[in-house]
Amino acid sequence: MPYPDSTLATRPVPSVPTDTVTIVRPARPGIEEARANVAEIDFRYLTAKSKISFKSPNQDIDNASVNIRVRKDSLIWLSVSKLGIEAVRGLITHDSITIIDKIHREYTVYDFPTLSKQFNFQMNFQLLQALIVGNLPLPKRPAQKIKNERDYLLLRQSEGKVLVENYIGEQDRKLKKLMVTEQPTKNTLRLDYEDFTSLNNFLFPYTSLVTLDYQSKTDGQFYQTLLRIKHNKVELVEKSPGFPFTIPANYQRRP
Repeated sequence: MPYPDSTLATRPVPSVPTDTVTIVRPARPGIEEARANVAEIDFRYLTAKSKISFKSPNQDIDNASVNIRVRKDSLIWLSVSKLGIEAVRGLITHDSITIIDKIHREYTVYDFPTLSKQFNFQMNFQLLQALIVGNLPLPKRPAQKIKNERDYLLLRQSEGKVLVENYIGEQDRKLKKLMVTEQPTKNTLRLDYEDFTSLNNFLFPYTSLVTLDYQSKTDGQFYQTLLRIKHNKVELVEKSPGFPFTIPANYQRRP
């Protein structure tokens, strides 16, 4: 069944509830436990004009222009340009990541298990959306204990073999950084959010920095991948901006 906003045919995407995690301070004698909500960004559609830099053992991209469109908890659409010419277009769903290379007239389709195996680290749609938006990557939980960690409130969550540590600003309740550790490999992904600016009554992080440290299953060596996204303009809109995505018939699929 095709997506309403895309010409790419894929499987239906399950609905994911909006994240609002409740956190509980440890009780002190004579003081009632305090509850606080993490300040998250609620939206239907997001559009952004941004710059990205990406460095991995096999690729180095410096300050490329990218247009981003997001339908919350459903689709992420990307268009990357070099010297004013669109070079790459991508569509990310809960099931897959499809990349069209317009320069070489080819395309690649990944699923998250395959991508996770490649980086030896658990990847999913919610983590990628958190990178762009700055919301918590895990869904709502029952009341969760937190502790003071220097200038932050630390909220720990776990899902399967993954430990997620959310560092939240004590004053504004915004997610400031995120540490994801996969057990037992100890491979880690760190997300740092910066340049918080008011957007539609929300605080939005205009800069995100991702650091992925992992040990390759292939050769046993340790590698690092870096990704920096700096938004120049972001809008939260009610009407779909459109997600045009068609793979030309003459494009070859890369294995």
